Amino acid sequence: MGSPYVEPGAGDGAPHYRENNGFRISGDMSAASAKDAQREADRIEPALKRLWQQGMWDPKTVRAAMLKLGYQEERFDAKGKLLGGTLRVEPMDSRFKDGREVRPEGALVGLRVHTDACVTAFVQKTNYQVSTHGPYPETGCFEPPAGH
Repeated sequence: MGSPYVEPGAGDGAPHYRENNGFRISGDMSAASAKDAQREADRIEPALKRLWQQGMWDPKTVRAAMLKLGYQEERFDAKGKLLGGTLRVEPMDSRFKDGREVRPEGALVGLRVHTDACVTAFVQKTNYQVSTHGPYPETGCFEPPAGH
């Protein structure tokens, strides 16, 4: 029998899961935004599949492919205010392996479709994936790697 202190949607069932992991819980999307996000995911997926099959997953190549689809990179002013664009392409997140930090080959893609809707994707040597979700409270379309 589970703990009586488990809150709804509590992942692994630990008490205070949502409270402790709120930064990693994406926001809700409206039905219309979810439909638009899926349409964009369906545009991105064939391009990433083609890059993966060609063994081309570095951020520069992935960015160029996304720009060819008509997306524009996010642009910011000196104070960090968003000036336009909806696309971010970044290297894969670093992780620890054998006691040292390593950055795997590959690229992360984040596309803000609406204020409440994102498409995120990755392409790397072993696979690629495209998904839709609402934005994260502190990091927008990209899932935060760690809390604070």
